[in-house]
Amino acid sequence: MRFTLRLNIVNYQDINILVFHGNHNTNFMIKIYFDSNQTALYFLCQNTVNLVNIVIITGDFNIRNSDWDLLTHHYSMHTDDLITIADSLGLELFPSSNPGLTRFMNNP
Repeated sequence: MRFTLRLNIVNYQDINILVFHGNHNTNFMIKIYFDSNQTALYFLCQNTVNLVNIVIITGDFNIRNSDWDLLTHHYSMHTDDLITIADSLGLELFPSSNPGLTRFMNNP
């Protein structure tokens, strides 16, 4: 497999697109960091990413939600935007196989 970081597809400081080639296929992985103001999420909502063969979006979403954090009884208003983006790319939430804490306090 060959991997390439593609900065020309999405030009945003907190979004990286990694392309990997193998067996005559091209697939994409998107790595995202959402800061406390969710600026990358707003960027994605406003800018369409026209890619096919996206296999995963991963990163630090900084969105606390009971859908993926069983210890949280909170529904973030940003969840709908993240799910809409994933749906538009043909992706779905993959539940954790090791449920537990997804956020740790800086100073316990």
